[in-house]
Amino acid sequence: EGPRRPRAVSARAMAGLVRTLGIFGAFVAVVGAAFYPIYFRPLLLPEEYKKEQSINRAGIVQEDIQPAGTLDLCVCIDCFKDP
Repeated sequence: EGPRRPRAVSARAMAGLVRTLGIFGAFVAVVGAAFYPIYFRPLLLPEEYKKEQSINRAGIVQEDIQPAGTLDLCVCIDCFKDP
């Protein structure tokens, strides 16, 4: 007996594969389109992003939103030690 030849894929199976790849590709495209303005645009255009953020944060005082000492990480140096 000689080497085995691969079986031909039926048209129905090929259509299902194409449909599955199309749906998966569309999902990836939608996720990519959603992430572009959130992640990739600021990464590619940092100066424009910094300018936009300075305008957006013009009247905001960070201490009003997050008081100093709220994130004091030195409190938990040894978390398993009794207080």
